[in-house]
Amino acid sequence: MKKLFAIAVVLTILVTSVFAQGATENAGDQSLEKIKAKGVFVLGLDDSFPPMGYRDENNEIVGFDIDLAKEVCKALGVELKCQPIDWAAKEQELATGQIDCIWNGFTKTEEREKSMTLSVAYVNNAQVIVVKSSSSINTIADLKGKVVGVQAGSSGEEAIYDTEGFEESVKEIIPFKDYLTALMDLEIGGVDAVVMDLLVANDNINRSGKDFRILDESLSAEEYVIGFRKGDVALKDAVEKELYALKDSGKLAEIATAWFGADITVLGK
Repeated sequence: MKKLFAIAVVLTILVTSVFAQGATENAGDQSLEKIKAKGVFVLGLDDSFPPMGYRDENNEIVGFDIDLAKEVCKALGVELKCQPIDWAAKEQELATGQIDCIWNGFTKTEEREKSMTLSVAYVNNAQVIVVKSSSSINTIADLKGKVVGVQAGSSGEEAIYDTEGFEESVKEIIPFKDYLTALMDLEIGGVDAVVMDLLVANDNINRSGKDFRILDESLSAEEYVIGFRKGDVALKDAVEKELYALKDSGKLAEIATAWFGADITVLGK
């Protein structure tokens, strides 16, 4: 009986210790409180990444992700500040506190999971290959000996180097500051193809009317998430909570339909 009592006491101490440790860790995460205290939520983005986030004809930053962020900030009672950044230096911008999150067609990867706190996925995506409609390139194998463009620091660049044999088969891989510049180079024949996000590629082709097409084969399937500083779980949880509220109210589907013609979101699905 004494042994059973002693075991019970030890278990009680262990459980209490675990809860106390968790409370201490949670108490150390002031990420949400800091945002509410300053009253501003700084969203880092590439401002040439339509339809997720870009500048319109009035030089205003708009997009699907921007509309979502506006609704979330409204619910949190803070002001949204959209901060254009060098996409290749996005991790540094986040780590040094220049921005509070990366929310702009941001793809979930193993490397980013290690270095950041990531939200749940809310949209599916893929890395695809865009060529001129008149191009003889119809498959990934046809890219052998060709020049391929991609945005520096993008998940498209990661997909290129993660795809076995791709780098060795092409003639050259040219990194660009943004996809719009890469597509301009494709149009004038500077590159033979561009590796980029499916949603962005579709939007560019539909809106610009440029003579481009997307190959049926893709390099990788992906998910869009929001990137927060490592350990900023409280802020991440608060943003996720509001995203789910938007889903439940139908506002998420409304915003998606306005930008894509249908609700393509995968939150909670």
